[in-house]
Amino acid sequence: MSGERDLRKLLSGMRPELNPGRYVFTTVDSGLPPGLTPVVTVAEREGMTVVARKEEADAAGLAYEYVAGWITLRVHSALEAVGLTAAISRELASVGLSCNVIAGYYHDHLFVPYGRVQEAVSLLEGLAERSA
Repeated sequence: MSGERDLRKLLSGMRPELNPGRYVFTTVDSGLPPGLTPVVTVAEREGMTVVARKEEADAAGLAYEYVAGWITLRVHSALEAVGLTAAISRELASVGLSCNVIAGYYHDHLFVPYGRVQEAVSLLEGLAERSA
């Protein structure tokens, strides 16, 4: 099943869904500590970036600076779709909300400051309504 490429359809059908919990970005030099089940990993020269539940990172003694809420856009976006990330970033940036976007095969995942996650969901729902 191929993903959607039409920006208007992507925006109007994004259906942002808040995943429960708090998530942190941290890094490990080699291997994952026991009990850590990341939702995202990115291999970088400096080490492996890990996005995981805050409780798991705390239990593993991992340092972090950023605590985020995780929003999944339920629309199946094509990896080569143009403009979705830009439109979302523009909407959130208009109110000073940072956003870290990670594209999966089926969906885009947004990590926003935990204290403003409900605001981010509301803004995205508004953007979807305006795009319909």
